Amino acid sequence: MKEKIGEIAGRIWKALGEKEELTVPQLTKILKEEPEITYMALGWLAREDKINSKKRRGKIYFSLSQSERNVK
Repeated sequence: MKEKIGEIAGRIWKALGEKEELTVPQLTKILKEEPEITYMALGWLAREDKINSKKRRGKIYFSLSQSERNVK
């Protein structure tokens, strides 16, 4: 399971690099993954300070942190 979460985290990182800001429903649709694994992978990325989140109009949006945007 840990490998799968790491793989999905990498795919989320790439998707956020392309789209800049996405919600969990948008990510699950792009990744074709279950929300649970998407949340776990987001947690992984958050723990590594690779993403930011903000709540707007009742939805949580995720984006790459500034340092990660510079990596692209």
